[in-house]
Amino acid sequence: MTSDASSQANTEYQRALGRRIAQERKRRGLSQVELAQLVDRSVAWISQVERGVRKVDRMSVLEKVAEVLDLPLAELAAEAPVVAATTEEAPGTAGLRLLLSGAHSLQAMLHSAPAPHASQLAPKVDRAWELTHASRYVELTNLLRGLIPTLESGVRSASAKQQADLYRLLATAYQACSASLAKLGEPEAAWIAGDRAINAAERAGDPFMMAAGAFRLGFVFLGARHFEQAEEIARTAADALWFMAGEGKPEAMSLWGGLTLQRAVAASRLNQGDAAYRHLAGARDMAARLGEGRNDYNTEFGPANVVLHEVAVAVELGDAGHALRVGTTVDVSGLSVERRARLRIDLARAHAQRRQVEAATAALLEAEEIAPEQVRNHRLVRQVTSDLLTMQDPVPADLRALADRVGA
Repeated sequence: MTSDASSQANTEYQRALGRRIAQERKRRGLSQVELAQLVDRSVAWISQVERGVRKVDRMSVLEKVAEVLDLPLAELAAEAPVVAATTEEAPGTAGLRLLLSGAHSLQAMLHSAPAPHASQLAPKVDRAWELTHASRYVELTNLLRGLIPTLESGVRSASAKQQADLYRLLATAYQACSASLAKLGEPEAAWIAGDRAINAAERAGDPFMMAAGAFRLGFVFLGARHFEQAEEIARTAADALWFMAGEGKPEAMSLWGGLTLQRAVAASRLNQGDAAYRHLAGARDMAARLGEGRNDYNTEFGPANVVLHEVAVAVELGDAGHALRVGTTVDVSGLSVERRARLRIDLARAHAQRRQVEAATAALLEAEEIAPEQVRNHRLVRQVTSDLLTMQDPVPADLRALADRVGA
């Protein structure tokens, strides 16, 4: 089946499914509000599904709809097309996986080398995070290929006084590796890197660095759709930090805030709207106490980032209007290119929920201009672009060109 044929089949199924759900809902005398309550979704979500502009993307949700409407699941799922999507692996992905596969610690243990001073390697670690935030994965891979083995060797040959600083740098380098692999859709490798980061932070005796490692693992779990695990690691790490955050220690406040924003996203993806907005409110209060955006442990926590997460949560919950109202007024000039691009991706998703093809395409093109590698290798970008292709005939030239670039 060609990509156009697959896309058309998927669109026809969405519309047919939406019509069937609306028909059965009305036959049972249910309003959209009542059905939304019964299946634990928002009214906006029900409306979008019935109009065929939103996918029912989890079988567990389709099972719940079938149960409430007293229909065999097969009647709703039987016509679902099987669409195989193949995309080329993003540049840098294989290199980061290979880096994690090397026995660097064994090499360091058996063949000692002079310990470098932490001040010599710190600029390279900072550079690793700059490349991570910029989604420049090939350059990051080239940097880490030399940096991580050097750090693994250095911590084993250093004096006790030097070790803590080198372990902190090693933890930070592994966090950058984990964050990049998570964005590249490599959750297993990202989990390995995240776990190594936490282990190095523990050896450094640095609880904040350990919390930062937990923060990175939260992103891994979110990307892998393990939402309960994301909630658990964010909750337990945030609880551990709460006392120090309450005392006003900025690092603890930033990490607590970042973890709480992760809890908001996890709740929204589990369709727990009340919990999601409760977590957002807590993070907003913490950001107000800090008074300004910070970047402790690369969390970028602050008022602007809270708003970015509010947009993401609103989109997940199907409230496109709220997402657009909030997201078009926030000043994100002080945030990394990664976060600025992500805002525009979420705004594009909101416009797509309203079938606003031109506005959604414009938002995606802005995101691509800001962070081209991030956009061209992002699962959500491919998804929303594929959806936009089905909404307008003929397909606008700029959207078709974008679809070719992202592999939609």
